[in-house]
Amino acid sequence: MGYINYDLEPRSDIAFIDMKSFYASVECIERGLNPLTTSLCVMSRADNSKGLILASSPTFKHVFGKQNVSRSYDLPFHLETRRFNLQRALQEGWPITADYINYIESWAKRTLIVPPRMGLYIVKNIEIQQILREYAATEDICPYSIDEGFVDLTRSINYFVPQPALSRREKLDIVAAKIQHDIWRRTGIFSTVGMSNANPLLAKLALDNEAKTTPMMRANWSYEEVPTKVWQLPHLTDFWGIGRRTARRLQKLGIHSIKELAHANPNVLKKEFGIIGVQLWFHANGVDESNVREPYKVQAKGIGNSQILPRDYTQQTEIELLLAEMAEQVAIRLRRSHQQTRCVSIYIGFASETSTTRDSFQAQHKIEATQLTKELTQHVITLFRQHYQGEPVRQIGVRYSQLLPEALQSVSLFDNPETIQKAHNLEHTIDDIRRHHGFLALQKASALLDASRAIARSQLIGGHVAGGAGGLDGLL
Repeated sequence: MGYINYDLEPRSDIAFIDMKSFYASVECIERGLNPLTTSLCVMSRADNSKGLILASSPTFKHVFGKQNVSRSYDLPFHLETRRFNLQRALQEGWPITADYINYIESWAKRTLIVPPRMGLYIVKNIEIQQILREYAATEDICPYSIDEGFVDLTRSINYFVPQPALSRREKLDIVAAKIQHDIWRRTGIFSTVGMSNANPLLAKLALDNEAKTTPMMRANWSYEEVPTKVWQLPHLTDFWGIGRRTARRLQKLGIHSIKELAHANPNVLKKEFGIIGVQLWFHANGVDESNVREPYKVQAKGIGNSQILPRDYTQQTEIELLLAEMAEQVAIRLRRSHQQTRCVSIYIGFASETSTTRDSFQAQHKIEATQLTKELTQHVITLFRQHYQGEPVRQIGVRYSQLLPEALQSVSLFDNPETIQKAHNLEHTIDDIRRHHGFLALQKASALLDASRAIARSQLIGGHVAGGAGGLDGLL
């Protein structure tokens, strides 16, 4: 099996548990519906039928071919009338037979379009976490997102399955089935489990590439299955951690499969990718020495946020208002982390109907280290004006990077230290008032303009309606 001596590698009993279509499942269960057979999608701004499809049930995905995240505009039927979208069908080359049209329209009439309720999803996530704590200690559970996470059962597996005649592989499957059953019995949510008696990487690969298609929704990959399963993945992008960009770089090196990656020269990979290249080589060979109890924490390289806009913004003054609001939002997070930035970046995504040759642009600018909202807003607006060419905008993002501790402040001969200190004191005072009395306690008058998103976004949790994208993360 190559250069790796698996006898020397650590072995743990890992379950990677994923809640099947979590948001959509919760909405189905709240309505007394079967989450596996109901056609339902969670859509931002579902009231005006112009939002994003944030989540959808398995049946919805099967019938309409829509994954998360896509636009309502891309559906094969009109949301307002639930009638077949003939114009869209002609553009996309869908079948326009009478049977197909009737099939789509019959399912459209039975499809539920509901708004997101992030507060409810968080409550359900807490319930599921409580179930997992009945099988493993808190330090053995590592949430990966709101609907999936790792559970290291190494220390508790014999407690639930004490039979010495069973292998650890058999025991892991039994415990995983118990967890699945408890989650379903107590919440109504179906779950899928990737397992490994080796490491977290193989458990995640088992989930993504096999468990979701098995009748019991479980699969186990260990070191022994690396040649028959890991190396047989059909595409580089089927592998955890390899996106399209990385895949293209690998293909330029003559590497077109995971097997070829596993047998490549690690020194060549390191020369191309740095230490990440060596990590890719180990992962392709099924080796992952990470510990669920000591999850890797990525060192913060920047602070940012983005949002999908509720409509196309065509007026430059309105777009600049939104950018100023976001520049302030990210500046607040910057100060809360006691950092200052030396690089400002923006991202502008255009509406799908734009006729220009580009669909977005990104730009960045190095600056003197600061954390002041006024200065950062000026840099953001200046960057935008340098690159904007009048396109309708549907997505914006602001990011501050190259961070420095706020204690390391420099003052030039032309600066007034007293004025600078007053500006910092004012910013922190405003932050404190908002922290104690809510983000809307102090707002500019521009928040009342129709184009503003400040008030609407203050009512979001994690980008979604509490009770849809790009909430006031870290501010509330």
